[in-house]
Amino acid sequence: MRHYTLLLLALFISGCCAVDLVDSRDKSELQAVGFEQHQLPLQEGGSINYWQGGQGKTVLLIHGFGGTAVTSWQHVMLELSQDYHVIAADLAWFGDSVSESAPSLATQSEAIMQLIAALELDKVNVVGISYGGFVTFDLMINEPKVDKAILLASPGMLFSDADLALMNQRFNVEDPSDIFVPQTAAEMRRLLQGTFADFPWYPGFIDRAIFEKYFAGYLDEKSQLIAGLSADRDRIAASVSVEFLPPSLLIWGEQDQVFPLASGIKLADYLSAPIVVIPGGAHGISNEHPTVVSQAIRAFVQ
Repeated sequence: MRHYTLLLLALFISGCCAVDLVDSRDKSELQAVGFEQHQLPLQEGGSINYWQGGQGKTVLLIHGFGGTAVTSWQHVMLELSQDYHVIAADLAWFGDSVSESAPSLATQSEAIMQLIAALELDKVNVVGISYGGFVTFDLMINEPKVDKAILLASPGMLFSDADLALMNQRFNVEDPSDIFVPQTAAEMRRLLQGTFADFPWYPGFIDRAIFEKYFAGYLDEKSQLIAGLSADRDRIAASVSVEFLPPSLLIWGEQDQVFPLASGIKLADYLSAPIVVIPGGAHGISNEHPTVVSQAIRAFVQ
């Protein structure tokens, strides 16, 4: 998990400096291969931050909770931009994006649709991980320019209140927001340890700096996003016609503790979609297995 591993240098400099150093390095690597960072003003107020690079068919990458465009997708962006036009956006209230609309899945989807329209994209292949997969599923229904969709570790609308209760049990919490919206550095570490199969060692004093940079902002808005997921699920279920959805691919970690593989198999059956299972993979597969993920996306989009 390269974006959270601060290497031995972290032992010798402050946590804040180490986190900023890794962030700067990752962005510099993207810029070195032609990626550019942009801001799109949103119609409702606020703006969406996105990175763009490469040429060819368009692949739009959407991150999940606890991530940004760069922290979730940097290695995938580098690999795919060799063959595709790659866009990676920060969702509202993450990274450098914010919206003045009420926090909801619909707000996220509408912001992405504004981006698609502003860039005058005729067709777009959308890839979403975890919460970004919920956004992707919403776009599959509401954005006619979606050509193909790839869902990573995200059950679409096929999750029940009982499934959420079991997830809470696995993380020993009372509510999903306790998992995905950490209020402290210690809670953030619990999320990261439950997300990655091979959580790397790094000095504990770095936790606070990571929390402040990537997790501490817009906690109320993020909690509202999580609280609204059940209503979003019901809204989507009421409007979806599976026969009219674009072709889709699922990619899942065999050992995912957030959304277990059984959820992926269930969704694959519902969508009549192929599923790529990564042996030993957990939830954060775009970070831990970027080459496998990139190869699967490339083979599907072609």
